[in-house]
Amino acid sequence: MDKQALFENIKRKKSFLCVGLDTDIKKIPQHLLNEADPIFAFNKQIIDATSDLCVAYKPNLAFYESLGIQGWEAFEKTVRYIKSNYPDQFIVADAKRGDIGNTSEMYARSFFEHLDIDSVTVAPYMGEDSVKPFLVYPGKWVIVLGLTSNKGSQDFQLTADANGERLFERVLRRAQEWGSEDQMMFVVGATQGRLFEDVRRIVPNHFLLVPGVGAQGGSLQEVARYGMNDCCGLLVNSSRQIIYAGHDEDFAAQARIQAQAVQQEMETLLREKGLI
Repeated sequence: MDKQALFENIKRKKSFLCVGLDTDIKKIPQHLLNEADPIFAFNKQIIDATSDLCVAYKPNLAFYESLGIQGWEAFEKTVRYIKSNYPDQFIVADAKRGDIGNTSEMYARSFFEHLDIDSVTVAPYMGEDSVKPFLVYPGKWVIVLGLTSNKGSQDFQLTADANGERLFERVLRRAQEWGSEDQMMFVVGATQGRLFEDVRRIVPNHFLLVPGVGAQGGSLQEVARYGMNDCCGLLVNSSRQIIYAGHDEDFAAQARIQAQAVQQEMETLLREKGLI
């Protein structure tokens, strides 16, 4: 899916919502534990209930890998289900891979050849040769960690050099030498508020994947005010607030109610920007 197709989906659905499939076996409704594959059974119902309200899904690999081979199988089935039934959805493998040489090439092969996923999150700490192996796949996206929403982001990302350039700014500038705005996005946490202005001064036209709205306390209004560009340029992720909205047999209906509330707020923000 290219940048224009993603923007067209945003306009058509009046939404830039990404639903995070952070599916925890210990948090899903108890009745699903009787299913042959409880994780996939949960994901399938969440996807069916929210697909018209969002433009992307983001399975977090840690939640699947923690269950061994059964978890990985649930992840693969989830990806296949989305691709077969909702082909307009943009799929993010939230894997945060970051290694060099053949190792990075194998990670890229796993996600882009074996699974044919649209995008994968990548940690840039090891530099160019940890990212470029992912950029050789036409039509695929690399989502580079830029300025994250967690408390520890201040440990490194906000530190400045002698010229006052902060580390996250260095990452944004340097990464643009490796790939274009048509194949690279950046992760910027919703809790960063007006720092989105600093991000947009460096990457005005790139899409940003924005976690941290909802349970982590990020403001959707602030993200849109400081981060939205002329093609929206945002995929705002919400995980726990949506997928764990309900705990009983009506959990999918409760997830839809939460997703619809976010979508309606996004529709207002898109109209205010004149994008729909």
